[in-house]
Amino acid sequence: MSELHKFLFDGLPVRGMLVRLTEGWTEALRRRETAGAQPAEVRALLGEMAAAAVLMQANIKFNGALVLQIFGDGPVKLAVAEAQPDLSFRCTAKVVGEVPAGARLEALLNVHGNGRCAITLDPQERLPGRQPYQGVVPLHGDRREPLQQVSAVLEHYMLQSEQLDTRLVLAADDQVAAGLLIQRLPVQGAANLEAAERNEDLIGLSEGYNRIALLAGTLTREELLSLDAQTLLHRLFWEERLTRYEPLQPRFACRCSRERVRGMLLGLGRAESEGLIAERGLVEVGCDFCGLQYRFDAVDVGEMFTSAHRQQPGSSSVN
Repeated sequence: MSELHKFLFDGLPVRGMLVRLTEGWTEALRRRETAGAQPAEVRALLGEMAAAAVLMQANIKFNGALVLQIFGDGPVKLAVAEAQPDLSFRCTAKVVGEVPAGARLEALLNVHGNGRCAITLDPQERLPGRQPYQGVVPLHGDRREPLQQVSAVLEHYMLQSEQLDTRLVLAADDQVAAGLLIQRLPVQGAANLEAAERNEDLIGLSEGYNRIALLAGTLTREELLSLDAQTLLHRLFWEERLTRYEPLQPRFACRCSRERVRGMLLGLGRAESEGLIAERGLVEVGCDFCGLQYRFDAVDVGEMFTSAHRQQPGSSSVN
């Protein structure tokens, strides 16, 4: 069963989370296969992004959708992972070219250095006219060197946006998508770096985070994908005292529906929708996230726009 474990390091301003997406991840892949098979490199990318999105959503406890997007100029045009407050997730990718065997992030999305990573927070109760918050960072570090892993991009993003040191380890195959997040918590009294450097206690706390981040960095891909939470945390942090909380259960879920597609067609307009009917005999829309197909024939489209017209203020009909 998919699980997310939260924990704190006793006596240190450091928190951690470990996520293992199992049956939810295999279900997401099965749905993606319905929409079209994708290379192993793209599946691994989406798995890492799904694990990261769930970790970040659980980390900020945001009442809305957290959407992680990486877009660029390689054979993968766009990769998206979304996590909801209940830790349900979904993901998709748009592949426009041939994916080289063993390709990493640069070869997938950042061939010419124009790749970007965006994290969007879209509140569930967003006021009309208010735009979601979005932060964007390039797929390179402060030295302008390309970042080769999703984890490095997100570490850079969190340091830039939250000013919090973060260590992130991600891995995915066709059975498991997993991630470990270690983050330094703000320390009251450390208003700036100079103050921290003058305070021996704060220096000790900083060294504590560095030690734990170094331990987390020794985690191998094979260990992250194969070990259960208890074994993994004990192997990494057996000398540390941890306070652990009841595990949460992420799951795959798609928010697509016939009603949402209906709204899209209404936005497209009657002439355009009826033009598709005349050309193809029906309107068929597939969900990029789960592969479900929604079909509307001439009767459906006619009824849709007639009902929408009747519901408009001031409209009338003659029987």
